[in-house]
Amino acid sequence: METREAALVGIGRTPFSTSSGRTPLAMAAEAARAALHDAGLQPNEVDGVIDFHTNDSASAVDVARAIGAFDLGLAMDVHGGGNVAVTVVGQAFAAVQAGICEVAVVFRSLQGRSGNRYGRGERPALPMRGEMQFAALNGFVVPPMWIAMFAQRHKHVYGTRDEDFGYIAITTRKHAAANPHAMQRQLIDMDDYLSARWICEPFRLYDCCLETDGAVALVVTTLERARSLRHDPIRIVGFGEAHTHGGSWTNFTDMSEMYSAYASKRLWASTGLRPSDMDVACMYDCFTGTVMATVEDFGLCPKGEAGTFFGEGRASYGGDVVVNPHGGLLSEGYLHGLNHHYEAVLQLRGDAGGRQVPDARHALVTAGAGPAGGALIYEASR
Repeated sequence: METREAALVGIGRTPFSTSSGRTPLAMAAEAARAALHDAGLQPNEVDGVIDFHTNDSASAVDVARAIGAFDLGLAMDVHGGGNVAVTVVGQAFAAVQAGICEVAVVFRSLQGRSGNRYGRGERPALPMRGEMQFAALNGFVVPPMWIAMFAQRHKHVYGTRDEDFGYIAITTRKHAAANPHAMQRQLIDMDDYLSARWICEPFRLYDCCLETDGAVALVVTTLERARSLRHDPIRIVGFGEAHTHGGSWTNFTDMSEMYSAYASKRLWASTGLRPSDMDVACMYDCFTGTVMATVEDFGLCPKGEAGTFFGEGRASYGGDVVVNPHGGLLSEGYLHGLNHHYEAVLQLRGDAGGRQVPDARHALVTAGAGPAGGALIYEASR
């Protein structure tokens, strides 16, 4: 098959809420149609659909049928959460580049508040197999517990303070205040942060991502086709993943870092760009502790200095790089990180309104926590 370049040409989403009253299929179809309309493409032009889920969403073929795409050359359902939110986009680009499909839709849809709530450990997406059989005996079964252990280790190694996590939450909320789509826009200060209830030490309420009903979809096609569509194409100019330690949350060798210590090497080796070239960084923020480890591992600031990096305003407008200008998973909504891709595209198009990062040309998008995840760099062509 011939190799072509690919580009991201369309973005779509539903409103984010705590009670959508809709099925994941209905929301996925709405987001997919919106993304195709944004690109200037028709549903019957779609011949590839990729999604990711944890037994809580609609399938690729269900969504294709719902939007009127009846002849797929690729239908891929990837099992995973935030750890694969970069993987699926990379797969869409690879499929288009390889000629497997011409127009690919990538989506994530879930009832993260009214349906399967990730913080409760009651969903079927957490089967008690593998190491979970042993962790479950001690009640160690949900993401806040796992990632809290990484955060505690960071505190032990680097002397990280509670306030350092607070700076991340406060910055994220400040950015969300300018985003009319965000679920949480009320500003918080350090007193609000420190007085919030504990979730899993060292995490308080504002350290934890939101629970969200909603869907996001992206459209990828050939660069040649993209040049005749509605928006300037967005290209991937760097990519790196890491799936380490057999996926174990308890056998990670250095819990002051994450998968990002491994993926960052592959990411920066794949491009001539460096951390200082990033204008926007959409960092996977299921918890503030994830942001802390990954901004350091990807080289946006030195190890042990993330709290200072956020506290001094270097992760905001007028600083080194704007981290999560939409508010991220902590304040905009938790769509397993696919909303980070949506925001990156808005910023690179110059269409982010009151939260626009001036002259944004490169956006880092990360996905995952603990042992597994990935990152890519988008580049604007405008």
